[in-house]
Amino acid sequence: MQNTSSKWLYLVVLSLVWGSSFILIKKSLLGLSPLQLGALRTLFAAIFLFSIGFKSIKTIKKEEWKWVAISAFAGTFIPAFLFAYAETEIDSAIASILNSTTPLVTLVLGIVVFSIGSNRNQIIGVIVGFLGCLALIWEGAVVNPNQNYWYALLVICASFCYAANVNIIKRYMQNISPMAIANGNFIILVIPSLIVLYFSGFFDSAVIQQEKVQISLMYVGVLAVVGTGVAKVLFNKLVQISTPVFATSVTYTIPIVALLWGLMDGEKFTFYQGIAACVIIFGVYLSNKRKKVRS
Repeated sequence: MQNTSSKWLYLVVLSLVWGSSFILIKKSLLGLSPLQLGALRTLFAAIFLFSIGFKSIKTIKKEEWKWVAISAFAGTFIPAFLFAYAETEIDSAIASILNSTTPLVTLVLGIVVFSIGSNRNQIIGVIVGFLGCLALIWEGAVVNPNQNYWYALLVICASFCYAANVNIIKRYMQNISPMAIANGNFIILVIPSLIVLYFSGFFDSAVIQQEKVQISLMYVGVLAVVGTGVAKVLFNKLVQISTPVFATSVTYTIPIVALLWGLMDGEKFTFYQGIAACVIIFGVYLSNKRKKVRS
């Protein structure tokens, strides 16, 4: 009974945390460039994770560091910049809904690249989900003609990165603890992030002293520590006390939270966009639906 109530609590908290990440990205961009945001988000998250689990990296074997490095860039570094650039043109709510295609992309990569089997429901789910994705982007471009909806493709690219990361972890990193993977990832990313931050002009005293930059740093701090560091720990715990199917159901609830934040921030969201979003979520549902076992 305790696990039953706990898993729902973790699901709600994760939905609120990850669903709020998209508006935090939007607010961070008011004072920071996409390069600065992506680099700072990575560095802040690294500091937090090192403080709670740095010793775990001792468990990573020498031959496993290659996959840890690939996971770092695919699962964290590249998506951080893709989302930052995407939200310079498209609304945060739209970015969150497009991000919900990650399970569909994961399935496609699993079938095509990693030779993982699939069933009819999953194939139909992928097709339905991507049709909904196209409809959402098309309607968004009509409603917001001043926004460049080609930037929506950056979110899809980020979904491919996340999907590749999930398949890599599943195939090559099963024997590494989640905490060790997280800390190993960020050890790899600290130097590249510092290099990007340096060349972005962030360390110019005139930049740091700006009030809007300092406010944005507050948003990035919350985004990195809560949205990345704490969320990783919570999600790992949710997987332990529930099932993978239940844990991944957070995919359905994140866009709801992000949409509410977007509406409160004055973003436009039409009835037809709502229909397209439902089509995407239905596609994700079909792709995750298991076949009933006949008795």
